[in-house]
Amino acid sequence: MNSTELPWIHRALKRHFETTFSPVAAFMTARTQDPFRVLVATILSSRTKDQTTATVSERLFRKVKNLDDLRKVSLPDLEQLIYPVGFYRTKARMLTQLPDAVATLFGGRIPDRVEDLIRLPGVGRKTANLVVSEAFDKPGICVDVHVHRICNRLGLIRTRTPLETEMTLRQILPTRYWKTWNRYLVAFGQTRCTPQRPRCAGCPLHNHCRRVGVEVS
Repeated sequence: MNSTELPWIHRALKRHFETTFSPVAAFMTARTQDPFRVLVATILSSRTKDQTTATVSERLFRKVKNLDDLRKVSLPDLEQLIYPVGFYRTKARMLTQLPDAVATLFGGRIPDRVEDLIRLPGVGRKTANLVVSEAFDKPGICVDVHVHRICNRLGLIRTRTPLETEMTLRQILPTRYWKTWNRYLVAFGQTRCTPQRPRCAGCPLHNHCRRVGVEVS
């Protein structure tokens, strides 16, 4: 696969996303487009299945609707609220630090730039890019394990780390695809192009796939 095939690939991924149920769809519904919810839900999602994150996020957001609410929740209570997401104790501690960090660094408003967001506790580039694109409708390329794996598996890129993948995609991927690229590839990775034993038979990208010699996970 090469970059000239990207429009066709993007359309195929879009059709798959719109016609196939995937856990990421439930996660998107739970986090909405509110910057606070997108930020918190994405922090929770690390090393956690999307369906679990969606369920926990809905429970948390019934009690905690903004940064002020979050500041009022004790660490033990927050741990209970976000269990059983992965590393819930570490994430609870990061979330308790978030309101003061946003207040001190950005005057109480969640920033809309990747470079600013990564200054917040618990926020890496994946989370920052997702907040920028989903909450502020700005171009951002969120690279998780699905995006990294599938882009390499297709032969679109040859990278070894998610950071390399993000920077390479920024060079070759049309900006109009940045916002949807993550959700489409995550859904595709959850339902068809799985890490182990991908369902290649009947895959809509079969004729465009150039699987690299060394698999990435």
